[in-house]
Amino acid sequence: MLVIRMRKMGSKKRPFYHIVVADSRSPRDGRFIERLGFFSPLTPKDQKEHRLKFDAEKVKSWLAKGALPTDRVLRFLDEAGIMKRETRNNPEKAKPK
Repeated sequence: MLVIRMRKMGSKKRPFYHIVVADSRSPRDGRFIERLGFFSPLTPKDQKEHRLKFDAEKVKSWLAKGALPTDRVLRFLDEAGIMKRETRNNPEKAKPK
């Protein structure tokens, strides 16, 4: 099964992620098939081109081949208008224990 997920790069306490296509059985930072883009969470949100960038055509082709995005990558694809993310509803979370 193919997944589109984030691969952690960068040094300690300075995260940087590559968005990659990988086999679901491979480790998070292990072997991957193709790199699609990057995400830098420490970059300010107003610098969009330096914070998040991915090749939309490659993503669409991998989705057509059956690759499934993880939840975080699905949020990025929803912002870009490539794939729709359903809103979550967990009414049990608000109940007191």
